[in-house]
Amino acid sequence: MPNVKRRDLLKCLSAAPLLKLGGEYSRRAVDLVHESVVIDMLGLLTLDWAKLDRWQRQAGAFDPAAFRKIEDSGITVFHPAVDLNTPRPFETIRDWAISWNAFIGRYPDSFLRVDRPEDFARAKSGGKAGIILGLQNSDHFRTVADVAFFYGLGQRVSQLTYNGRNSIGSGCAVERDPGLTEYGARVVEEMNRIGMAVDISHTGDQTSLDAIALSKKPVLITHSNCRALNPRHPRCKPDDIIRAMAARGGVMGITAIRSFVGRERATIQDVLDHFDHVAKIAGIEHVGVGSDNDVDGGRPPRRLDIAGLDGPRRIFNLTEGLVRRGYADRDIRLILGGNFQRALAEIWTV
Repeated sequence: MPNVKRRDLLKCLSAAPLLKLGGEYSRRAVDLVHESVVIDMLGLLTLDWAKLDRWQRQAGAFDPAAFRKIEDSGITVFHPAVDLNTPRPFETIRDWAISWNAFIGRYPDSFLRVDRPEDFARAKSGGKAGIILGLQNSDHFRTVADVAFFYGLGQRVSQLTYNGRNSIGSGCAVERDPGLTEYGARVVEEMNRIGMAVDISHTGDQTSLDAIALSKKPVLITHSNCRALNPRHPRCKPDDIIRAMAARGGVMGITAIRSFVGRERATIQDVLDHFDHVAKIAGIEHVGVGSDNDVDGGRPPRRLDIAGLDGPRRIFNLTEGLVRRGYADRDIRLILGGNFQRALAEIWTV
């Protein structure tokens, strides 16, 4: 694997007062990325599933060039959660976790599975890419006991539902959401008990509110946007849910998906408006990054992409945007990863 570690690369980059890396960044913006444990709570290594399959199954398929691209992104920790949409969720997710663990274990100089609060600092100091194993559905929990089974395989985050309905509750695309089921309540309680994060990004409004009210640990919205700025999209969260999430210590990651942000020609400025809105109504301690994108930054179809956040340097573009909006250094560090790090530390500590 490459000899140059990410922290060394960023240290070199921060030596210049103004840098051009596919865009212009101030020294302050580069230093903030360099100093932060940058967490993308819906960040994928690649959206090319065939490539990911080769990386995971073929020894040597993941080469130094691929890792250099990850290093260059400025992102410390990725949460590559997916919904696998399978008729056999237990078996499929079990095999998914085994594949990820084998991949991470094959490249110990490059990757670290992030299981515990101290792993964030270990990933940063070791120049490794941290991987949080999580899913965008919980239909692989056939019984409450399965929560502990998948925890044992490394899963640390689980979205209660995807867009539809499952045995736990209702997703955002369901016309009528009666809320968290009795079984769903038991699953949330078990997730709290063992230290697995509850994610409600795609979950319907009533199921989300029920989960927040029941949970004794912070509940996360790993990747979403604000309904106040985009009233017609069901994937966006209303202010009452954002405030309730924040009141319990949770964090909401803002996506860079055009249709969620709200305008056909959405730009980075529109995305920054969503950061502003959460900070205004819930507090700066409750907003973070959940780009819903991969390292390359381009998500097919291209109509989903947002100018300024559609390339491998998107975290630098975002940081520069926050600088130009007048955010203090402390607040930018919280957004880049400090907030999610604090919430996950509380959730994972049992």
